Amino acid sequence: MRRRIYWLLPDLASARRTMDDLLLARIAEPHIHFVAREDVDMSGLHAANVLQTSDVLRAAQLGLVIGGVVGTVAGLAVAIFFPIVGDSPQWGVAAVLAVLGGLFGAWAASMIGISAPSHRLERFQPAIEQGQILLMVDVPRSRVAEIEARLQALHPEAHLEGVEPNIPAFP
Repeated sequence: MRRRIYWLLPDLASARRTMDDLLLARIAEPHIHFVAREDVDMSGLHAANVLQTSDVLRAAQLGLVIGGVVGTVAGLAVAIFFPIVGDSPQWGVAAVLAVLGGLFGAWAASMIGISAPSHRLERFQPAIEQGQILLMVDVPRSRVAEIEARLQALHPEAHLEGVEPNIPAFP
């Protein structure tokens, strides 16, 4: 189980030094994510991807649930009131429409969620717009205190912004 530690760094030079220190602490690069304004040159840093900076996963989950419910209701109505073969309800149609509704809902909602900024990063948006760089580092639960102490000792210019107890499985 990993925990996500948030740090705000004042500039690119500090971010690059922090990246090097995390690599020396044996934190793998895929677990280090930086977020900055769009006009900032992030070369040499592992920039956060769309899964970490948008609400695509949250939106897809919500769309799956809503689409599945709507698909189930529509499927039940079709199965009971409009049977395809004979006069008995066609329960298979209800199941198919429930699955298709869930898939369509997840797809449609993810298209909306990909353009929405992550609700987890909203509190950092003003600092990012001012030119600071957000560091998100995912570390094993047993190393959180060690990594926090290391970064505080090596980077007094950085600000610890907290630890997220449950990071998403995919981003």
